[in-house]
Amino acid sequence: MTSGLLLKKNKHFYCDMTKIAIIIGTRPEIIKVSSVIRECIARNIEYFIIHSNQHYSENMDAIFFKELELPAPKYNLNVGSGSHSEMTAKILLGLEGILLDEKPDWVLVQGDTNTVMAGALVASKLQIKVGHIEAGLRSYDRSMPEEINRIVTDHISDVLFPPTQKQKDILKNEGIPSEKIIVSGNTIVDAVYQNLVLAEKHSEFNHYVSEKYFLLTTHRPSNVDSKENLSELVLAITGVSKKYGYPIYFPIHPRTKKQIESFDIEIDASCIKIMDPVGYLEMLVLEKNAHLIFTDSGGIQEEACILRVPSVILRENTERPETLMVGSAMLAGHDNQKIFSSAESMLNKKRDWNNPFGDGEASKIILNKMMNI
Repeated sequence: MTSGLLLKKNKHFYCDMTKIAIIIGTRPEIIKVSSVIRECIARNIEYFIIHSNQHYSENMDAIFFKELELPAPKYNLNVGSGSHSEMTAKILLGLEGILLDEKPDWVLVQGDTNTVMAGALVASKLQIKVGHIEAGLRSYDRSMPEEINRIVTDHISDVLFPPTQKQKDILKNEGIPSEKIIVSGNTIVDAVYQNLVLAEKHSEFNHYVSEKYFLLTTHRPSNVDSKENLSELVLAITGVSKKYGYPIYFPIHPRTKKQIESFDIEIDASCIKIMDPVGYLEMLVLEKNAHLIFTDSGGIQEEACILRVPSVILRENTERPETLMVGSAMLAGHDNQKIFSSAESMLNKKRDWNNPFGDGEASKIILNKMMNI
């Protein structure tokens, strides 16, 4: 039968003789492709998972597959941490042999990490079709490694899945043909809806519902690799906690923990409650019940918007401008004054904005397109 032909089987669709390699490397990628993996299973589509393992903490990565009730990766490259060049080189070397052996029809990547760019590069050179989920995001800040990864991946992909029309327009303006671009919505919407159902099974998270707290996450080099910036951020967040009388829960990224210790930055434990990295379902419950979220994570920025929880973005720019446009978030960077004023504005904000990232059907749209090429 012809590859790409959709057939009926057991009330689900599957694609005869089509094989998809799903390449992931970080926690946000695991989360955002979880709905795609479930859709592949539901349709009996042949697929396998390659995990580069960019993260090096059990709670930051591997435990997510079990928690989200996903099959374990078929391959794990165990890349770990390192410089961008070192990490990318290891991923390139590890992927090539696997793809030559497996001979997938598609490589599917999501986001903007070194894993994403390396996966797209290897597949493109091996003449394997590349699908890029969450294409077209731009911060227009090329000092961010992620920005380079986005641009390279977009321009070598065969099909691009931007979450909104705004990203489609960006891609078209960069010269990418319209027929290669399919607005899919964002798979994070699918993931949030599906994974909240899983989270409800965990009664140990119920105490967050009745608590009053703010939530903090930070890991980006612009915030945590500078002692001055990280100190100013911690001081501002502590001040916000004292002003409103709410503790700040802080599930700490290993990178951030290392830098706080290295810079000998003092944390006021009465205000900032440092937690070990938590699993995704607990994080989702933490987000859903927070009164306000401070973050430099793009994924959490999106999730907060979907969950209708106001957020203060600890960055000077964002590749998710939709959150600013609908009023779910404000940019504050690490500046003390901006963090204070943004917190006040967002706490007074009505949680009535519209979700700009789609209706939870992104995974279906993505696979429909791939299976028809």
